[in-house]
Amino acid sequence: MGDLSDDEDVPDLVEVDVKKVPITIITGYLGAGKTTLLNYVLTEQHGKKIAVILNEFGEGDSIEKSMSIGEKGELFEEWLELRNGCLCCSVKDNGVKAIEDLMTKRGKFDYILLETTGLADPGPIASMFWLDEELCSDIYLDGVITVVDSKYCQKNLDEKKPDGSLIEAARQIGLADVIIVNKTDLIQEQELRSLRENIRTCNGFAKMIETTRARTNIDDILDLHAYSGLGSDKLEKLFKDRGFNEEVKHQIDQTIRTVTIDTQGSMCKNYFENFLQNLLWEKNIKNCKNQVTEILRLKGILSFDSEDQCFVIQAVHQTYDFQATTTCGDRNRINRFVFIGRNLDKVILEENLQNCLVK
Repeated sequence: MGDLSDDEDVPDLVEVDVKKVPITIITGYLGAGKTTLLNYVLTEQHGKKIAVILNEFGEGDSIEKSMSIGEKGELFEEWLELRNGCLCCSVKDNGVKAIEDLMTKRGKFDYILLETTGLADPGPIASMFWLDEELCSDIYLDGVITVVDSKYCQKNLDEKKPDGSLIEAARQIGLADVIIVNKTDLIQEQELRSLRENIRTCNGFAKMIETTRARTNIDDILDLHAYSGLGSDKLEKLFKDRGFNEEVKHQIDQTIRTVTIDTQGSMCKNYFENFLQNLLWEKNIKNCKNQVTEILRLKGILSFDSEDQCFVIQAVHQTYDFQATTTCGDRNRINRFVFIGRNLDKVILEENLQNCLVK
């Protein structure tokens, strides 16, 4: 066979950079205002093209459906493009099929907001969108927004399940990256102050926004990059501004708490992964009352002795992941962690982390 002529040369392949679309999970207890928030997104002239997926399965359907969506209050079975450029759809499953359908309309939207039912645990949903490689070839998890009803939130948090497991309202707050405290016009300032302190104790890392009728600046709930490997400088600022406070009192309680810990030095990667597996998978880490430590969310920055780069550690329930960030210096390596969960014992967690350090 002879050589190919110039006209028959195989053209060079051009690599196309396909921009992933961020997805944000909107969760919250029944009647907190999730649908009101999304109704606001779908009708206001905010200049952003947002696709909204309304989840209408499970208990509480009648409550959710009574809240109007769209120009005439209807819930849409198919994707509908609204006047402000947003897209809307209602689904009866976990939203994966709707997202697959939505991605065929790529170019018509910049963000996806997915509403969960009021009784849903956002952890498994977040893990699916965070680490499912096939699903996440087109999208990435930007963050979890939890809407709470300021009038009834404390009552919900005080509820106890017969089997002693965490109630959904507590899980939703513990996993949040942004907490929208809604209906603040319905309670007194003293009640609001107490609720604010209790929520901050449960989740000391999330940004808190107080609203009436769920009206909030759209920019406050988009582009959070809560699950991405941001530069350590920016993450350390987040730790100082919201999540890292050395003055937090050491508490052991069955309710959800936030514990922040820092250590100095380099971590042995094998030791640290063993600690994570004991904590998240085997459930071998217990507090001084012999109660199993239950982690909802873990976030941190650390350095390993065998690596020149610092790493971000993220965990949701039993799933964890590392992402490289900036180059570490040889001196003053600080590892910082935020644990959000139940039965947290700061002393015991700190001892385990100290055992992971290279001696």
